[in-house]
Amino acid sequence: MPARRGPLRAIKTRRRGDLVNTRSGAVIHVETHGERDAPPVILIHGASGSTYDMTFRLAPALAQEFCVYVVDRPGFGHSPRIKDESLAAQARVLREAIETLDSRPAIVLGQSYGGAVALEWALQSDDLAALVLVSSPSHDWETGHPLLHRTLAEPVIGWWASELINALVTPGIIAKQLAEVFAPQDVPEGYADHFQPRNSIYPPRHRQNARQRIALKAEMAAMVPRYAGLTLPIESLHGTADVIVPDHVHALPFDAKVASNVLTRLDGIGHMPHHVATEAVVEAVRRATSRTGIHCNPG
Repeated sequence: MPARRGPLRAIKTRRRGDLVNTRSGAVIHVETHGERDAPPVILIHGASGSTYDMTFRLAPALAQEFCVYVVDRPGFGHSPRIKDESLAAQARVLREAIETLDSRPAIVLGQSYGGAVALEWALQSDDLAALVLVSSPSHDWETGHPLLHRTLAEPVIGWWASELINALVTPGIIAKQLAEVFAPQDVPEGYADHFQPRNSIYPPRHRQNARQRIALKAEMAAMVPRYAGLTLPIESLHGTADVIVPDHVHALPFDAKVASNVLTRLDGIGHMPHHVATEAVVEAVRRATSRTGIHCNPG
């Protein structure tokens, strides 16, 4: 490969949490918010994300009542990548990281792709108190993979494409992509500065994200038959205007299959309820907590 040139490959962001070594050898970045003796809640970000997504509004809101652990999935934020990029491997190393910090049964909340990781965690282990799914995929879908993801996932052309995108992308393009993710709601003021979206197109991260998105389709198809084993309390929230992970493809079929799931449909809300309907998400965590018999700390 030729020497790297051009602009800085990622915005340097200060690490605000701990790097936790797991028994399988992975290193996971974990931020802790709230009182340590409060009920534990784990937040898992979606595709292209990091702790900076979850800590914009949701983590501070939950920290009034819960001990909140916000994780960077392997390869994102401050967590080094691992060789196995599957949902199963991600769920395993995240579980191992949290176990070193807190042995109590926890509520795991995942948004979008992070919801798929949270689902895999619940299917792997019976150590969770409850599950909260926000805009989460849960089933296979009919459409194929976008050309951009297919290109980035290729070993050689993907390298060149990711480097070219990183060199040429403009603030206007990034703003347009953020607007599409939040639509039909507006991007909250201050979110872009907090989230640092340019980190999402850091070339190795951009390629990993594409590979994981392509693998997700088959992984979800294989996961569906296992839903019969889910008996823990589950709260799922899904915007009716979500065109990225449509509720009729994912949330509604999941609700029909899983008796322990309680679905809250958010009228007119798009893909990012944890930012534009934060209180509804916090309330879902409270409901999940009450269904487990755990008492949260009053704010």
